[in-house]
Amino acid sequence: MKILVVGNGGREHAMAWRLAGSPGVEVLITRGNGGTDDVARAIDVAPTDVAGVATAARTHAVDLVAVGPEVPLAAGLADRLIADGIRVFGPVQAAARLEASKAFAHEVMAAAGVPCARSWSFDDATAALRHLESCPLPVVVKADGLAAGKGVVVATRRDEALAAARAFMVEDHLGAAGRTVVVEEFLAGQEASFMVMTDGEHVVPLAGARDHKRIFDGDRGPNTGGMGAYSPTPLLDDATRDAVLASVIRPTLDALARRGIPFRGVLYAGLMFTADGPRVLEFNCRFGDPETQPVLYRLRGDLAEAMVACAEGRLDRVPLAFDPRPAVCVVLAAGGYPESPRTGDAIMGLEAAARLPETRVFHAGTRRQADGTVVTSGGRVLGVTATGADFAQARARAYEAARCIRFEGMQFRSDIGASVG
Repeated sequence: MKILVVGNGGREHAMAWRLAGSPGVEVLITRGNGGTDDVARAIDVAPTDVAGVATAARTHAVDLVAVGPEVPLAAGLADRLIADGIRVFGPVQAAARLEASKAFAHEVMAAAGVPCARSWSFDDATAALRHLESCPLPVVVKADGLAAGKGVVVATRRDEALAAARAFMVEDHLGAAGRTVVVEEFLAGQEASFMVMTDGEHVVPLAGARDHKRIFDGDRGPNTGGMGAYSPTPLLDDATRDAVLASVIRPTLDALARRGIPFRGVLYAGLMFTADGPRVLEFNCRFGDPETQPVLYRLRGDLAEAMVACAEGRLDRVPLAFDPRPAVCVVLAAGGYPESPRTGDAIMGLEAAARLPETRVFHAGTRRQADGTVVTSGGRVLGVTATGADFAQARARAYEAARCIRFEGMQFRSDIGASVG
């Protein structure tokens, strides 16, 4: 079986690595990165090129396309592949609006009765600013569309909230993504990431995880795409998982189905565990990054078969399980990230890190030069992932491997998973 992985970051490296472990599977990947050559064959097509990916899928006679990032899904890649008779793991464009439009997500949640933050949507800057002049603080200001992690501001001061709305709606910092703004009440509590695989009818929950978004220890500094993650999280025990399935996941899938929108792929609910119970912060329509790295590292079962079953509507026939041992992923980021990451720096110590037990280094923002040197090519460079008998051992292994690696300006948090052991 040939599977084409769309994307070339850390999430896609983890997907390709796990798929390559399925019997009889050959993995292809769109362009890849400096670490994917050992598990996948790169093809020269951009992940965001919908027509190009569809052509490549036909040319290489792939049996399944597994889509990693949200942008091609929001652009209708799954629709194009389905029209061409190609199986795809990932939702159609209408379903991907759950992530591509925060206003749409709130509309669906309201119809489904899903617990979430109260919200107000504005496509008029004057109205948005008027609301922010008097609403309670703190407040969350979100660009409606996809903004690569740069479209959310948690404002503790009035001037911060107003500046965010002006930047999005008046100054056009995010283009079309920010011309509609969603204002949400601030929710206090602990966060967790809950992902499920679904064929639109059957649902298989994946292991829970926790992402760390802020750049610095102690959840300080600006938001990033994610500086590390761990799995499982004690917030999502079996009883809570079942409650979230009943109150969030299934009502959302049912609400989409009533609109004639099937959802096949991964539905990701970002949750805040408040004093009143779990509330949805956001939906994603794909695997999270970097949560995918520790979750798939713990996966036991045939990921390729599960993805095909999702595409064919028979997910109930595929067993998946998870290693009971925890996993921790520490992201090594480039100097200047997240504002202005530097690139082109040689990465040393990858071989030493790879020799450590129960450890895997997933590449994200890297590329391999003609002479074999691996250099940085993006903000989040590597996801050093390890497992252990307990969280203390998993963290120790991940940080031991992280400290084997060096490149100019390298930065990472030292507290990933510290709160759980």
